Amino acid sequence: MFTGIVTDMGEVVSRQDDDGVSRFAIRCSYAADSIALGASIACGGPCLTATSVATDADGRTVFTVDVTGETLARTTVGGWGPGTRINLERSLRQGDELGGHIVTGHIDGVAPIVGREADGEATRFTFEAPAPLHRFIAEKGSVCLDGTSLTVNGVERNRFWVTLIPHTLQVTTWGERGIGDKVNLEIDLMARYVARLKETEDK
Repeated sequence: MFTGIVTDMGEVVSRQDDDGVSRFAIRCSYAADSIALGASIACGGPCLTATSVATDADGRTVFTVDVTGETLARTTVGGWGPGTRINLERSLRQGDELGGHIVTGHIDGVAPIVGREADGEATRFTFEAPAPLHRFIAEKGSVCLDGTSLTVNGVERNRFWVTLIPHTLQVTTWGERGIGDKVNLEIDLMARYVARLKETEDK
């Protein structure tokens, strides 16, 4: 379980594809001895498992994750390669501050960025939600995009937009994002269950 509050920006240093599984090595600023084998880390949104942890020649921590075809096909992970930068978040521990909203790291779909424009000192991003998912996105509700907990500022048909402050652009990969880029989308957990409950009641 996560909160959508990014705590580091990692960088993919290698990718190895073998028999339907892709292994990514990701360099980060977390202390190597703080990452246990099997630990869950949200990498650009998806919850992935650390399969090894080491320290490189520069003293930086490098951990690996194994990704199957399902995740490669349903998220942006399939497009990762050496040099790709990704938002990272460690899993919640008892007593941690819940600064964003409850995030599972289970990606529902991929949303393209269809607009980026300045909004004073902030920046507004507009997205196009996949058809099955746009009904779960509500104005002033929460959404997780590329592992970042954000508030929906507005919704119009299958499009929605969020506003990011300069700090968020600096400490996450959002400063690099532009029109045409695709991001991992996780809808709010509460919205998912409310919709399912309504479907059940209507039958």
